[in-house]
Amino acid sequence: MIDWTRVQDLKDEIGEDDFAEVAEMFLDEVDEVIARLKSAPDPARYEADLHFIKSSALNLGFSDLSALCQAGERRAASGGAAAIDLTPVFAIYDASRAAFLEG
Repeated sequence: MIDWTRVQDLKDEIGEDDFAEVAEMFLDEVDEVIARLKSAPDPARYEADLHFIKSSALNLGFSDLSALCQAGERRAASGGAAAIDLTPVFAIYDASRAAFLEG
């Protein structure tokens, strides 16, 4: 779920203090997109939204979330956005977020 090696590598690259800022910014920004997807889903934006979440997740080591978003992004890019069920994205984000904050 969380690539802890990636998390440690990022901490080593930018330092503990900057890592805390990056992690907080990531969580805040992804929380905003997730909230919008829950309250006002727009299939026309799924490709961009899932790309944003995927990229952010990959940078911070949320490997399962990144993979799930990549699959959705590809589906949206091929014209299948209306058929995407975002429920698994929300669930894996919540679980990943909790695991990250506990770890």
